[in-house]
Amino acid sequence: MPFVVIKGTFHVVGYSPDGDSVRFRAENDANWAKLSGLPLIPDDNPEDEPFYAQLRFEAVDTLETHYVGEHQPLGLATAAQESLLLGLGITGVEWDESRSEVTRANDGTEGYILSRSVEEYGRPIAFVYAGAPDGVPDGAEMFLDADLMRRSLNYRLIEEGLAYPTYYEGLFHDLRVALTEEVARARAKTLGVWAEDRTTEGFEVEGLRSVTKEHVVLPKLFRRLVEYLREGGPLSGFKVWLEAREEQVTVVSTAHFTHLDDLVEVGGEAGNSVRMTEPPENLVFRG
Repeated sequence: MPFVVIKGTFHVVGYSPDGDSVRFRAENDANWAKLSGLPLIPDDNPEDEPFYAQLRFEAVDTLETHYVGEHQPLGLATAAQESLLLGLGITGVEWDESRSEVTRANDGTEGYILSRSVEEYGRPIAFVYAGAPDGVPDGAEMFLDADLMRRSLNYRLIEEGLAYPTYYEGLFHDLRVALTEEVARARAKTLGVWAEDRTTEGFEVEGLRSVTKEHVVLPKLFRRLVEYLREGGPLSGFKVWLEAREEQVTVVSTAHFTHLDDLVEVGGEAGNSVRMTEPPENLVFRG
C-alpha cells in the first residue's frame, strides 16, 4: 500500500510536544479519510477551532518527557525534543514554569507527512518532513523508498542517536534495514542514548527514581516498568505482569514469534536487575 502525502503545518503552542510527537494541521482535512485503520481522533478543540491531529512518528521512540506524570532522564529526552523543534523550523519556544506546555513559539511552520494508517489511539503513523515535497501534490499517493525516508525527521533522530528504533508490523523491510544500519552507526559512535543505554546490559531498579532519573533504556520498557511499579508490586512480579499483557513481538534474526515477557529478564544477585535479551532493532512489535 502506498503512502499518502498530506501537506500542512506543525503546531506546539498550548501543547507539550516531545521528541517523537507533534500536532499537525492538514491543509485539506479530506486527506485523512485516505488513511486506513481506525478513525482519526482530533484534539478536543471547539468546533470553530482548527482541526489538529497528534502524530505518531513511525519506527522511532524518544525518551519520555511526560508519561503518566513520569519522565526518563531529562537531558536526552529534552535533546530529542529540541532536535525535533529545530528540524521543524519552530523557533522562539517558551514553556510554562513546569515545562509541561509551550506558551509561545513561532510555530505553524510548513511541512508534510507520509502516512498510510491511523493507530489504535487515533494518531496517524507518519514519516515527518519539513518543507514541501518535491513535485508531489497534496493528497497524492506515493511509494517511500529508503532514500526519501532518510530525509525524514524520523531518520534524523536515529542518525543523531536521540531515538531508539521501535519497529511495528507494517514497516517495510527495506526501510527497516536502512534504519537499522543507521542505528549501528550511531551506536558505534556512542551518540545520544547509545552513550548511556542499559537496555540489554541491565540496570538495577530501586523504585521509580531508577527509571525516571538514573537509567537510559528503551522507552517501551520504561513505560511498562512505570505502569507496573505504580501499582505497587514487587519487582519479582514484573515478568508475570508482562506475561498477562501478551504483547506479541517477532525476533527478526531468528523469525521467532514470542511475547515481550520472554525477552525480559529480572534477577541478578540482589534480585532487582532488569534487562532485555535482544537489542531494540532486532524486534518487530505487533499492534
